Amino acid sequence: MITITDRALNHLLDLMKNDGISPDTHHLSVGVVGGGCSGLSYKMDFIDVIDTTDEITEIGHGLKIAIDRKSLLYLFGTELEYSSALNQILYIFLVNNLYNLGIFLI
Repeated sequence: MITITDRALNHLLDLMKNDGISPDTHHLSVGVVGGGCSGLSYKMDFIDVIDTTDEITEIGHGLKIAIDRKSLLYLFGTELEYSSALNQILYIFLVNNLYNLGIFLI
């Protein structure tokens, strides 16, 4: 499954608070889609409805993460980290000890 650092979790909770949503009503959706330099890109969003086929895991402070079954193949064993640099929000996906960058301008 996917794990998340405290720094990334705290930032996601702050984003939710700023958007007026909470872990009681919304979940973090993480997935992999076609595109990008390597042929795959990461996607993240807050959702209020979970697909019944999604894998659901609580990642802390009541926040649940929803991952579609296809993306599980690519995200298994991934750690999500957060960093901010150059006025961009960076979520770093550490997959099998290799860094993959997901850049989300928020």
